This record gives sequence, C-alpha cells and structure tokens, in this order.
Amino acid sequence: MTRHLAFEHLHNFRDLGGYRTGDGRTLRWGRLFRSDSLAKLQGADLERFRALGIRTVIDLRYPWEIAAKGRVPQSEGLTYLNLSVEHRPYDQAEIDPDLDPWRFLADRYAEVAHDGTAELREALEVIASDSGPLVFHCASGKDRTGLLAALVLALLGVDEQDILEDFALTELATARLVADWRAANPTRTLIWPGYGRAPAEVMRLFLADLAAEYGSAHGYAVERLGIGEDLTDALRRQLLTA
Repeated sequence: MTRHLAFEHLHNFRDLGGYRTGDGRTLRWGRLFRSDSLAKLQGADLERFRALGIRTVIDLRYPWEIAAKGRVPQSEGLTYLNLSVEHRPYDQAEIDPDLDPWRFLADRYAEVAHDGTAELREALEVIASDSGPLVFHCASGKDRTGLLAALVLALLGVDEQDILEDFALTELATARLVADWRAANPTRTLIWPGYGRAPAEVMRLFLADLAAEYGSAHGYAVERLGIGEDLTDALRRQLLTA
C-alpha cells in the first residue's frame, strides 16, 4: 500500500494505515488520512481526492485562515468540521533564528495541548464515531495535524518510534512548502531557516513533556481531554484490523 498520495498542489497528503500496535493489530489502509490544506484542491487533484471516498474533513485551522485561503470544495455527502485547536497564533516565518527551533515548536505544541482540549477531544470523538474514510488537516499538515496524528496513534497503542517517524515524514514535503510560502509572499523575507521542517526531535520533546506531566500521551488524553476507555475502544474498533 502507498502511504504518500501524489497530488499536484497538495504536498503532504498521507495515509495513516499500516502502523502496528502493541497488541499486534494494524491500522487499516484507506481509513484515516492527514494532509496539508485541502483548500488547494482543484481539477485532477479534486477528482483524485473524491475517488478516495472520504466522507469527513476535519479542518484544524483558524477561522481567519479559512476566510483568507478557503476550504475543501463542497461535495455531496461530505461532512466538514472546523475545529481550531490552536489558540495562540504565531508566524513561523518570523521565528527568531537564534532560538532553539525544535524546543520552540515543542513549546507551541504544549500550548495547543493546553488550550485546545475541547477541540482535540471533539476531533477524537468524530474519528472514533465515523466509520467512513476521514481526513484531518491544517495549513502545512505539519504541526496541528502532527499533534492530532500523534495522539490518535498513541491512543491506538502504536510504538513511540513509529509516531516520531510518521511526524518526520513531513520533511519530504519541506522544499515544496517553502516554495509555496515564497510564491505567496514575494515581498517578505523568510527569517526562520527551519520553516517547513519537522524533525522527529520536535515530537520527541513534546511527547517527553506529556510524559513528564501526565505519565504518557495516553495519560494526557485521560486527564486533560477526559478520554475514557469507551472512546479509546471505539477508536480501535474503527481503525484497527481485527
């Protein structure tokens, strides 16, 4: 099966299938996807997207991002939800190059984990209750999307190393994400050299922070998001092979 799905205008559309869990089961292919902004879908890209049979889109961006950039094109039978998990906006292009970049990003993820509890819980509830193919995305499919993907994989019992490696796959899209930024901002200078990067170290730091405070990512989901075993079991029923 193919993890990376090729689109002309999307750079970071991936199938989360195939990851193994601690009890020996596997995430179903074609069931759960992660992506950069689906507002870029058009023409042949849109037809390919529709051919995947995706029934639910969870857009993790701010409403003002959607107003400025658009959203996934409407389609019959497609449910669209905007769950803005990040509450403290910042401009990655303007990050101080002298800062530790991976610690800085991990700290921003911690803010999302603290501020976006209602939205993260709702996203997990939707994923657990939806039996059809589903995709969640933000702008680049990196930070907000990477955080939600990590939580889903952790709750399913996927090994942390696999979670880190899945996060780092965005590195394959970095050059195209940077090119998109430059094309959209011809009068600006990209100050931060780490723009579009997603090294595993960022997610490792974030998960270590959750472990230090809550014992694990699963502990965070239970204590902060109020996730019970019923929801965890529903996630596993929906997403894992028998």
